[in-house]
Amino acid sequence: MHKKIVIALGGNAIQTTDGSSEAQKQAIRTTMQTLKPLFKTDYDIVISHGNGPQIGNLLIQQKQADSPQTPAMPLDTCGAMTQGMIGFWIETEVNRVLAEVNSDRKAATVITRVEVDANDPRMANPTKPIGPFYTKAQVEEQQAQNPQSVYKEDAGRGYRKVVPSPLPVSILEHQLISTLVENNNIIIACGGGGIPVVKKDDTYEGVEAVIDKDFASERLAQLIDADILMILTNVENVYLNFNEPDQWKLTQIDVASLKQYARDGKFAEGSMLPKIEAAIDFVENGEGRRAVITNLDKAYEAFKGEAGTQIYK
Repeated sequence: MHKKIVIALGGNAIQTTDGSSEAQKQAIRTTMQTLKPLFKTDYDIVISHGNGPQIGNLLIQQKQADSPQTPAMPLDTCGAMTQGMIGFWIETEVNRVLAEVNSDRKAATVITRVEVDANDPRMANPTKPIGPFYTKAQVEEQQAQNPQSVYKEDAGRGYRKVVPSPLPVSILEHQLISTLVENNNIIIACGGGGIPVVKKDDTYEGVEAVIDKDFASERLAQLIDADILMILTNVENVYLNFNEPDQWKLTQIDVASLKQYARDGKFAEGSMLPKIEAAIDFVENGEGRRAVITNLDKAYEAFKGEAGTQIYK
């Protein structure tokens, strides 16, 4: 049985400043060409990705077109829509690369549901901003129609709706993903952190929430018993005291030391800290596992252990 790697792509691997489909497809083409050496290995590969800019744009479009004839779709459905869209772009470029290297592997996207706990305390504390900006008057109008919705002022730019960001409990499609990837397919899954769902009667139903992409990727990596979790971001290494005169690059580090640095507040919340926490959980909960945090350009070197921040048990 081949070893497995889960590669969690950062948002900059898909979209920069141009939100057009052509620009995003070109960005993904560049990303997949950069990852080409990994596709030549005998590792089973799962790719996850963010969807922040894409779902934000979609929610704005939904709001602007909202009418009895074209009613706006809810957040969970928009999440599924962006998973399909981005997954289609990624699998197109992965298949292009596989053809270039004469590989018989194929790529496919699995629309992924992620179970969350309805009683997760985070469900009662919405923190994740989504969608368009509103004036105070528009917020009052929105809340008159939907009293349970929560809006918060966003850095002087107006008000935005905020939703919960619960922790993932399970990936409902993990067995399917494992079977597909073990049969020599490259699978795109957990797009945007997956579609958050809760158990209800004999099925699962979507909830209005956003799951952190790195936490969802880590949960999937655990469930399919991956050997490596690679989190790609916009810096080559994790730093202590980032952007300070005494910043210090981490190259190889054990989990116990990394946990202490996290407790000491060395990593920014909402930025590097979730990646650190995901890496710690993955490495701690299995034998022989390795987590890697680096940027796209150093992905292959980091895979070989020659770059990035390597996290071991």
